[in-house]
Amino acid sequence: MKIIDTANHAVAYAAKLARVEVVSAYPITPQTQIIEEISRLIDEGIMDCEYIPVESEHSAQAALIGASATGVRVFSATSSHGLAYMHELLHWAAAVRLPIVMVNVNRAMGPGWNIWCDHQDAIAARDTGWIQLYCASHQECVDTLIQAFRIAEDHRVIMPVMVNYDAFVLSHTYMKVEFPEQETVDLFLPELDPMWKLDLDNPMTHGSVIYPDDYEEVRFSMQQAHGNARKVISEAAAEYRVIVGNYHGDLTEEFMTEDAEHIIVAMGSIASEAKMAVKQLREEGLACGVVRIRSYRPFPVEELQRVMRGKRTLVVIDRDCSFGLEGALFSDVKAASYGHSDARAYNLITGLGGRDITYGLLAGAVRAAVEGKAETVRWPALRLNEHHLASKRGVEAAWQGRQKRSAS
Repeated sequence: MKIIDTANHAVAYAAKLARVEVVSAYPITPQTQIIEEISRLIDEGIMDCEYIPVESEHSAQAALIGASATGVRVFSATSSHGLAYMHELLHWAAAVRLPIVMVNVNRAMGPGWNIWCDHQDAIAARDTGWIQLYCASHQECVDTLIQAFRIAEDHRVIMPVMVNYDAFVLSHTYMKVEFPEQETVDLFLPELDPMWKLDLDNPMTHGSVIYPDDYEEVRFSMQQAHGNARKVISEAAAEYRVIVGNYHGDLTEEFMTEDAEHIIVAMGSIASEAKMAVKQLREEGLACGVVRIRSYRPFPVEELQRVMRGKRTLVVIDRDCSFGLEGALFSDVKAASYGHSDARAYNLITGLGGRDITYGLLAGAVRAAVEGKAETVRWPALRLNEHHLASKRGVEAAWQGRQKRSAS
């Protein structure tokens, strides 16, 4: 079936194809359309699923945990402050090893209040233990969601998966999407076979107090699961291609990297602009390529190390900021590349709060980096007005006055 629709509606139908049994969610822009569409599918008898309305995102995650612990396939969607509100329980779901799948429509964090895209919300949940996958097209959102259940439920993994895609750029735009038949999805995604579940006939305790002698082993098992997920993600993508015909799902996507001397790394839809920038730079004689990170956790260490060998310049685009240092993706890419690349590394922090980023701006920023004329960490779209400049001058004047008083 082929339709033209939003990524939000497409993802709702993908959840139906995955035969989700329980959905719990609380509305928040820009993900609300997902749950509204699922509610419609349930109400019209198209989707056989229990829907649990709750009073908050914290409760939504709690309901998912409870339902998943009984051995059924569960799903939810959230965004931004909703994801932040359930942060405590993100840790809980991962540590108790529940194969929950959830969409996070990437939206800026407030204040100031902003409903448009950046990646700060999901980056803030980086270390909760959830697998994080990032999409760049409507079709990829559908394919990745179906694959996410296969990854989460694999007995080598058994971890929750967060499928991320950009607010409005994908969530609310209309594009052509092709859905596989239900029988095809069933062949790829069999019924959930839980490794453990709550059973009244066999009572046991999960998530109780862990003493110091055992705690590290629990956390190490989570690290092992992410290590296993690297292989499982690739396997799921390859099998999906054979059964369904589409191919979205490896840890990275590469564009014109074979002969590239300069590499751009990005996540999400901004990578599409990076591809256009590469085409422009190629016309100018600069051999550039793009690596799009699909799997942020687990991080594609080996893939980056391979592609970065012998390269001259590395430009990482972050739609977030780890305040006080640099972009979070930049830090991770540098750590993965350490000892495997002599490329000069530069960080572009841009697109925050949904600011429109053109391929021309990216091309100019990359050109400056290649020519060695850029700062290591740069905000290329930043507009400093007189208020910002006056504030900076005021801080500097106050500091100088304090230094003079201290000296006297």
